[in-house]
Amino acid sequence: MDAEQLNSDIGRKIRDLRKQNGLTQQELADRAELTKGFISQLERGQVSPSVVTLFDLIECLGTTPADFFPGRDQEPIVFAEKDSFEKIDDEGNITRWLVPSAQSNQMEPLWVQIQPHSTLPLDEPHNGEEFGYVLSGRIFLYRDDQRFEVKAGESFYYEADRSHRIENPGNRPARLLWVSTPPSF
Repeated sequence: MDAEQLNSDIGRKIRDLRKQNGLTQQELADRAELTKGFISQLERGQVSPSVVTLFDLIECLGTTPADFFPGRDQEPIVFAEKDSFEKIDDEGNITRWLVPSAQSNQMEPLWVQIQPHSTLPLDEPHNGEEFGYVLSGRIFLYRDDQRFEVKAGESFYYEADRSHRIENPGNRPARLLWVSTPPSF
């Protein structure tokens, strides 16, 4: 974006906020200790305010710089396959992180493929919860000494406050969607 377009965008936002607040150009100028002429030129994109002046105007209009300049650093909402990260262990089990940088979020969604007769490493007790949905195959879910069979189309959900692990007892790969909170992988 060039300087002219930036000045025009800033001026338009200042004008829109001024009108939303029911202020005249003179009233905004008085609040910000500026002239009405400067406000008029600013709203038409003819002048570029200093950072200090812009922040003063933003404050006078009852907003914050973060709200005034939204969308510049918005987090993505939709992720493509190319955005994922994949790790294959020595047994050929695949873990695919579906959301980049999910460690900074509250949930961590994973796509997991467990090879036949393979077991994922034991997960020690920790704070949080885990959810899984078996997409294909079947798995054994172990929580301490308890074993649960989970088949394709079934899901599981548990507090992660006990040792837990997942095993594929079958003769074909098992695939599941696994969401943990907080992120632990």
